[in-house]
Amino acid sequence: MQLKSASKNVSAIRAASRNTRSLVLFGRTVVITLSIVSASLGFIAGIRLQSGTYDPHAYAIGAGALFAAACAFIAFLLMRRRVNKFKMRVLEMRFEELSDRNWELREAEERARSLLEAQGDLIVRRDAGQRVTYANDAFCALAGKTREALIGKVMELPILDSGALSVLADGTRVYDQKIENNTNCGSTARWIAWREVAVRTESGSEVQGVGRDVTDRVEAVRALGIARDQSETANRAKSRFLAMVSHEIRTPLNGILGMADLLLDTPLTPEQVTYAKAGKTSGETLLSLIEEVLDFSKIEAGKLDLEARPFMLASLVEEAVELLAPRAQAKGIEIASFVDERLPANIVGDAARLRQVLLNLAGNAIKFTERGGVAVIVEPGERDNEICFQVRDSGIGLKTGDQQRIFLDFEQADGSSTRKFGGTGLGLAISKRIVERMDGRIAVASEPGNGATFSFTVPLQPAPAEVDQSEFAAPVLHDAAVMIVAAAEIEASLLARRLGRWGAKICAVIDVQIASALLPERCWDALLVDFPLAQKMIANGDLNQLKVARRIVLMRPSERHEMPALKAAGFNGYLIKPVRAVSLAARMRAENEFEHSVAEAVDESNETASAAEASGKDKSKGLSILVAEDNEINALLARALLVRLGHRPTIAGNGEAAVESWAASRAASVPYDLILMDVQMPIMDGLEAARRIRAAEAQTNIETDGKPTPIVALTANAYAEDREACLAAGMDALLVKPLDRERLREALENVARRAPLAA
Repeated sequence: MQLKSASKNVSAIRAASRNTRSLVLFGRTVVITLSIVSASLGFIAGIRLQSGTYDPHAYAIGAGALFAAACAFIAFLLMRRRVNKFKMRVLEMRFEELSDRNWELREAEERARSLLEAQGDLIVRRDAGQRVTYANDAFCALAGKTREALIGKVMELPILDSGALSVLADGTRVYDQKIENNTNCGSTARWIAWREVAVRTESGSEVQGVGRDVTDRVEAVRALGIARDQSETANRAKSRFLAMVSHEIRTPLNGILGMADLLLDTPLTPEQVTYAKAGKTSGETLLSLIEEVLDFSKIEAGKLDLEARPFMLASLVEEAVELLAPRAQAKGIEIASFVDERLPANIVGDAARLRQVLLNLAGNAIKFTERGGVAVIVEPGERDNEICFQVRDSGIGLKTGDQQRIFLDFEQADGSSTRKFGGTGLGLAISKRIVERMDGRIAVASEPGNGATFSFTVPLQPAPAEVDQSEFAAPVLHDAAVMIVAAAEIEASLLARRLGRWGAKICAVIDVQIASALLPERCWDALLVDFPLAQKMIANGDLNQLKVARRIVLMRPSERHEMPALKAAGFNGYLIKPVRAVSLAARMRAENEFEHSVAEAVDESNETASAAEASGKDKSKGLSILVAEDNEINALLARALLVRLGHRPTIAGNGEAAVESWAASRAASVPYDLILMDVQMPIMDGLEAARRIRAAEAQTNIETDGKPTPIVALTANAYAEDREACLAAGMDALLVKPLDRERLREALENVARRAPLAA
């Protein structure tokens, strides 16, 4: 506002000055004119006066001229005085304006100085002779001297260490210095980051240095470096420890698995076969977990090396699917694969790592699928030389919030104590790192209850021409009529897709009656029937009467013993599921060839545990024990141990079933003598089950005055908080897995004496 009013005053002064100059010019013109007139009149009057005659008119004219000249002179003087006074006022106004501006400049200078001092930056200026011309309070404090003692002197701070010097594009010099700071509290060292730039002053060119205390930053960087080194050292030590422990575990584990295989080759009773196979399955599960931990430690340590060797893509995918087929077929679900013919038959890459990723994804799909099946589809990617692998399942699906979290280390979609599916949570994390190491990407698309599709895309180059490439020769099936009869859609849809690519016309039906109605209507070149529906078709009539050149049955390896009956019924070919493309092509070319394989099956009977057979003890002396265990092998182990100890076990698959079984036994007046309760179970965990049992007992014991049933916890966690949680839930004792016969016997005896125990 002050500057605005001052500018208005200056404009008014300039306008008044222009008017004054105009008036002065006019006055000067009038005065000059009157002077000329008066001089002329005086000259005329003088000439006339020389004649010796007195002329009053001439005298009057001369006097008037002199008076006019005097008046003009006086007016001129008055005008000059007024002009001078106006100029004085203008000068006074400008003086006040300059005074105000000077005051503002001093105020701004003080504000800037206080701001710089408040920031704590060091500011020093030196001339060409390195003499200090200016130093702020922060620099004086660091130097330990007053400003008067520094000005005009050559002064250098005590430097303990210096960093690298760099020059910016504008000529600014940047470097760090470690400076000793002698204070009253002792001698400390400070790191100062300097920025020096040349400035021009009245006395010449000077160098101004601005320093900032970065001691905290330097110490933080140093601490971070030390922490990083320690972390890397610990990581290396952890990797070595994991490798050593895994090796030490795998050495006896291999012996266990080998001995189990040898034991299964000897004559065994059905009970012994069941136990031996359970031990072998447990060892294989442990071995897979160890492999996951080892792979994770290698990847985390950056030691994941990839090989680049030619391999057959279709064989890799089909072999991986065949490895997982027994697991899928044991659950009653399908698994099949499809490799697009547009892809090169041989590619270059790390076949072992690709197989590992496929086994992880497809194995997870089988684990979380109870109905339907799993399809592994390989197609060209969006970019050149990219291959997209898809694993689709019809399982439980994933929530949106879990789709990214499951790729993290040790993460699972369900991490609660009631989770149904186990695992380390490393499979997907390892797969993600392997795919990213191959410069690929992995993703998942899913909805809860509608299955999931895991896909990963990696760049893989075709194998060179000189590599031995066994090209797959697809059969020519132009306009060939093929009927596929299968109730499940996974295998049938992929077979139809493959045959359709070969030129066949496909008709897929899911019902035997529909197939029987359609078969006589036209001439079919091939008939592919799933084994369960093939049995129904055999029961309906003789297939030899059908005019179908190729009558092929789709069967599992465990159904090979049915081949003679199928051949006698009219089938002239078979395909083992999951179907390979080469086998399908060969079967579509062949005619009237039914290769018979001798069925290899081992009849397994259900376990019939008997206390008299196991230990020779009297059943009447044993305890009636309820075992709540969701893992089949652990339940089998607990049952076997209890039977050998002379007790009568009953198995419940989860906490809810255990509560119902306990309540039913109480209602039937044959209560259990003891409950062995697993802590982590699906649907309801052991802690909640124990709380419900104790709550029910507290309600009924008021009326019946009955004794509470002893409950012993079974858990793999041996921490103090786990013991406290079990005891707080109402349990009487705790047993740590794996179960041992002697520890189980001791725990049962202590519980019988009502002595709290944690074994």
